[in-house]
Amino acid sequence: MSTVIVGKVIEIIEHPFAKGDLTSDGIQWSAEVDTTTVNTDVTVESITIDQIKSGGGPGAEGTLIEVEFGLTAAFKAVSSATADIQFKWQARNKGGTWVDLHAYITITDPGTTYAERTYSGRFKTVTNFEKVPFDVQLVFQCNEANQGRAKTKNASYITALYKTS
Repeated sequence: MSTVIVGKVIEIIEHPFAKGDLTSDGIQWSAEVDTTTVNTDVTVESITIDQIKSGGGPGAEGTLIEVEFGLTAAFKAVSSATADIQFKWQARNKGGTWVDLHAYITITDPGTTYAERTYSGRFKTVTNFEKVPFDVQLVFQCNEANQGRAKTKNASYITALYKTS
């Protein structure tokens, strides 16, 4: 009797957002990003999960089995009391077509103080998001010109379980 192993299962746990100088409270944020044009998506931060870069070695590409997200960002208006902000997290096979991880979320009149929003859970893989490496990004827009502002939080995480070929 012989056994043939056709790949292996690898787990990636990444905290890829908002890296920078250390802080006294351990909370780090990405650079603030502002909207300019009304109702036009702006990318807050975009990252690539690439096990080859993360130490997985050659041949670490593969097919996703399960992906869990814990994604936190903060949003506010620059100076308006009436601006509405919409945002959504997206993922894709590296360089492919973006897949929405959830529909747009609207924050009505967020004010000028940051409000955090976390979206988390397990996402079932779909066409255009079923492979490693993959990209993840946060996009947002505002219904008033030059009024939306957003940033991502370092507590955000991605856990991916995948099988190599």
